[in-house]
Amino acid sequence: MAEKNYITPGGYARLVEELTELATVERPRVVREVSDAAAEGDRSENAAYIYGKRRLREIDRRMGFLTRRLKHIQVVKPEEQRRDRVFFSAYVTVEDDEGEEHVYQIVGTDEVDAAAGRISWKSPVGRSLLGKELDDTVTVRWHAGQRELTVTAIAYEPPAAAATPATATVKPRAAKPLPGVDTDEEDEELEDPDGDAAADAKASADETARAKTKAKEIAKSAATLKRARAKAAERIKAKATRMATVKSKSKASSKAKAKKDS
Repeated sequence: MAEKNYITPGGYARLVEELTELATVERPRVVREVSDAAAEGDRSENAAYIYGKRRLREIDRRMGFLTRRLKHIQVVKPEEQRRDRVFFSAYVTVEDDEGEEHVYQIVGTDEVDAAAGRISWKSPVGRSLLGKELDDTVTVRWHAGQRELTVTAIAYEPPAAAATPATATVKPRAAKPLPGVDTDEEDEELEDPDGDAAADAKASADETARAKTKAKEIAKSAATLKRARAKAAERIKAKATRMATVKSKSKASSKAKAKKDS
C-alpha cells in the first residue's frame, strides 16, 4: 500500500494548478511549436524542433509525477487541528540556543520551500517539533551539529494574519480536533487525542474521497492528452513525409529539366 501523501489545502491547490497549467496551456503550446518546426523540413539540425521535443518529454514526466502524487493525497485542514500542540500545517515559532527566533510551517514533502520557512514533516526539525507544546525544548541534529529549539508560539494561520499573538497561542478549553500527523505513533498514523474517533474518521474519509475523485479526473484528462499527443505525432510525421515527397519530386524534376536543357 502506498504511503499517504499529507498536504495542506494550499499545497494541494498549487499542485492541481500546476498540473492544469501543464495540461491545458503549456503542453498544447509546445505541441504547436513542434508541429510548426517539423513543417520546415529537415529536423536533424532544427533547433526549435529538437528543443520542443525535449521540452515535451519534460512536461510529460512532470505531469506523470503530479498525477501519481495526487492519487495518494490526503488534505489536512489547519482549522480542524488542535491549537495547543504542533501538528501538521502548524506555524511554529522557535527560539534557538543563541536567542534567535525562526518561524517554520510543517508541510508535506511536495510543499517544501526553505526560503518561505516551509519544512517537511519528515525532516529532522519537523519530526522533532510534531506533538510539542509551548515552552517545550527539542534537540535537533543540524548540518553543523546539534541545536536546541524552544517552542515560543503555535499558530494555524500565517502569523501576519493572526489577530494578536495571543490568539495564535491560546489553549482552547474544548476543542475537537481532526487527526494530525504524530510521530509518537508508528507508521505516521493520525492521532485522535480526544477519543472522538468515529467523527474524525468520517471527516478524514470524506476528505480523502474528494481528493481521490479529483485525482481520477486529472488522470482521465492526462490519458486524453496522451491520446491527443499520439494523434498529433502521427499528423506531424505524415506532414513531414509529404514535405519530403514534394521536395524529392521537385529535385527530380529539376534534374530532368537540367538534363533536357543540356
